[in-house]
Amino acid sequence: MAKEFAVIMTGGKQYRVSPGEKIAIERLPAQEGSNVVFDKVLLRAAGDAVEVGTPYILKAEVKATVTRNARERKKIVYRYHSKTRYRKKKGHRQQFTEVQIVSIS
Repeated sequence: MAKEFAVIMTGGKQYRVSPGEKIAIERLPAQEGSNVVFDKVLLRAAGDAVEVGTPYILKAEVKATVTRNARERKKIVYRYHSKTRYRKKKGHRQQFTEVQIVSIS
């Protein structure tokens, strides 16, 4: 039997999710331990039954729990122009929210 999964859209990106899975997504304005519902479901599959939205599946939702809000490791952004003594070093830490998928319906 094939595993149940869905493709959701949040933060301008698409994620393939399954129940019980933890994923890191773009930062959500939600507290740790709170529940969130993703209603932009692009695809839903359970066994051999596959449902594809146009662009979203009506009345479909994915429920998740926020496990933590954090920041990624620092990424270095270095700009350099040769022959002009131009060097600029900058760091960036992207914020993210880690959620655990509870159910797909």
